[in-house]
Amino acid sequence: MSARISLARPPAASGGYSPDPHGFSNSRPSSGYRAANSDDPRERLRAFAQTVEDNVEIYTQPLKPYLPAIGRFLIVVTFLEDSLRIITQWSDQLWYLQRHRHFWWGFSHLFLLLNVITMLFGSGAVILKKHSEYAVGGLLGVVILQAFGYGLIFDLNFFMRNLSVIGGLLMVFSDSMYTRKKLFAGLPSLSETDRKKYFLLAGRVLLIFLFLGFMLRGTWSIGRAFVSVIGLAACIMVAVGFKAKWSAAFLVIMLSVFNVFINAWWSVHSAHPQRDFLKYDFFQTLSIVGGLILLVNMGPGGLSVDEKKKTY
Repeated sequence: MSARISLARPPAASGGYSPDPHGFSNSRPSSGYRAANSDDPRERLRAFAQTVEDNVEIYTQPLKPYLPAIGRFLIVVTFLEDSLRIITQWSDQLWYLQRHRHFWWGFSHLFLLLNVITMLFGSGAVILKKHSEYAVGGLLGVVILQAFGYGLIFDLNFFMRNLSVIGGLLMVFSDSMYTRKKLFAGLPSLSETDRKKYFLLAGRVLLIFLFLGFMLRGTWSIGRAFVSVIGLAACIMVAVGFKAKWSAAFLVIMLSVFNVFINAWWSVHSAHPQRDFLKYDFFQTLSIVGGLILLVNMGPGGLSVDEKKKTY
């Protein structure tokens, strides 16, 4: 019995047995994994991108615990500045609304008061990370209300800048998102993870409109064209979520330098009308920088090329 169940060694191939009778196997011996070709430009670009991404992770590590707070503060700083400007220029604001926008007396006061209260309380709630959902909704309402109230809805530069501010607010909402109980039993609802990745996608796409507005205005030069091409490439990478962390970090540095040199409102005399416009642009750019900082901290989310690469 033991002889029958013992395993016999298979005969040699010459004896009629072939381990691959149909010839499907590779006849060449395998030498393991193929080494990357260091002369291939794509390999060099991939290695460079990986190095930059690793450096972003290393150098932002000490700041990582503080990045959410810094990002949230920078996003709402434009609303804090705007509320302070309305308070300090109250009579001028009333004159403009009543004379040029034809607001009724009393309604113009209510309009300004509503803006100031919403911006102050909404900004404070975002900074403290308290009731962020309602705070973001209130600040979004201010953006829309001012666009119609001041008649700037058809100003392309204003429109693109405010789209970026809305993108920053969506990043705040994604950062502060928490699980909510169903308001109505039996109705389908998105999970927290699903909602977060959709809001992150919308925030990423809207954030880049500030740079698109920069490309469309001003006089062109060789230096401006060079900066525009590099910045546009980084914006596309942020929008699709490809190497999103280091492309967002690059835009943070680029926009910060651009903001200090181009929107230097402190160098303009206080009586000059250009000072207010530069100040407005300066603080709005800070808000977009804050949104990009939150992107560096959180990552691009589920709907991104970076996340899909992890899956496949």
